[in-house]
Amino acid sequence: MTWLEAAERVLRESGSHKPMHYEEITRLAIKQGFIHPTGRTPAGSLTSLVGKDIRQREARGEPPRFVRHGQGLIRLAEELPSSPAAQIERRNRPVRGHTAAATRAAGSMSFADAAERVLRESGSHDPMHYEEIANRGIAKGYIQSEGKTPAGSLNSIVGTDIRQREARGEPPRFVRHGRGLIGLAEELPQGLAAQIDEHNRSVRGQVLGRLREGSPAEFEDLVAELLTKLGFEEVERTPLSGDGGIDVKGTLVIGNVVRLRMAVQAKRWKTNVTAPTVQQVRGSLSTHEQGLIITTSGFSTGARKEASRADNSPVALMDGEQLTDLLVEHEVGVEKKTYPLLQFLDSAPDSG
Repeated sequence: MTWLEAAERVLRESGSHKPMHYEEITRLAIKQGFIHPTGRTPAGSLTSLVGKDIRQREARGEPPRFVRHGQGLIRLAEELPSSPAAQIERRNRPVRGHTAAATRAAGSMSFADAAERVLRESGSHDPMHYEEIANRGIAKGYIQSEGKTPAGSLNSIVGTDIRQREARGEPPRFVRHGRGLIGLAEELPQGLAAQIDEHNRSVRGQVLGRLREGSPAEFEDLVAELLTKLGFEEVERTPLSGDGGIDVKGTLVIGNVVRLRMAVQAKRWKTNVTAPTVQQVRGSLSTHEQGLIITTSGFSTGARKEASRADNSPVALMDGEQLTDLLVEHEVGVEKKTYPLLQFLDSAPDSG
């Protein structure tokens, strides 16, 4: 039984329609034998997976399985009024099909890349409506869409690009101007955008610096927390001795079908990791395990060649910059703050 199935069963068997705290759900799931966790933070793993399930279903336009009620409370979505959810699902089903078809047909240029190219080639710094961007992209062959709503797909993907870059603390590529208008972020006044970008770069550098200054045990704890945020289950630190170089282990469950067992070596180094370290990790892998080396530094050319050898067990590499990106995106040791930015519109908003 997966963690999500265990949470659903506990809530269903509680005999109450009231939400329940995730720690209580975890306690009951363990007590009743639904799950047998080996990590140190089973409750944290459960709430992280519930959050991921909610986001994935929302992104796919599917009805949710769980609903959060704040302060760690979770309940089954089916216990909410069902008719609106059913209407939304019927409305989203054909849209999902059209969007998928459009994305598959996009060819070598993505919708986001096509939108950027159209805006850049327009010869104007003014924002453009997403429907006009899509029409020009199709006319110039940047987009080959089989779907019925290419403009809607483009508008949605631009929104996803904005949110992902914001989550990673990266400078945006696009900016929305309201009423369907989209512009390139580089065409905003540079003063404020440059200050924000400089501040974020400074914070990212401080994050990496603190990782290098902390103890090896603290770094391993942080790696374990990050894996949990990424959706890994059964995350645990290995004993300090006799681990064969492996510091953290976890299992990534994909679609409740694929279970990817990952063995991680955490290197709090300032110098590059070399090929012998990759060989050591590969030699420590058990059957059906994949290796991952996470370092605060980088990797030598020999290490990258050794990791990419096709005739050996796979070993993935994550350098300090990639690690910082994930920590920022998932707010591990970092807090993201949002402030409203007002922009004056040249014309009054539509009355309707």
